[in-house]
Amino acid sequence: MKDETQARGTTSIISDVLAHISNLIRKEIDLAKAEVSENISRAGIAIGLIAASLIIALVALNVLAGALVAGLTALGLEAGWSALIVGVTFAALALGMTLKGLKDLKMTSLAPTRTVKNLRRDADAVKETL
Repeated sequence: MKDETQARGTTSIISDVLAHISNLIRKEIDLAKAEVSENISRAGIAIGLIAASLIIALVALNVLAGALVAGLTALGLEAGWSALIVGVTFAALALGMTLKGLKDLKMTSLAPTRTVKNLRRDADAVKETL
């Protein structure tokens, strides 16, 4: 009788542990999905920044070309220098946006780091329990 009760108790404990592990894995998968979704959203914003910077860079090139034409034609009239200043400002803005977008798109920033950390912690906890 005692062996039967112990066996049932052991079976019950193993069943509970497996149910908890299964539930934990499901929750970690849900967390990973949410984290990847959040990272993809950030990547979308970064791509938007890069696209905007490319548009601004095209405008800068047009303005710089206009400044060069005006500068060569007028040899330093105020309109040409003004266009040059605006063009350089737009170019600097485009560079800053591109660098920020590229930094945000690094693969390390897309990885689900919190989920990996939680999985390691959970694996350690399961090892200690067993």
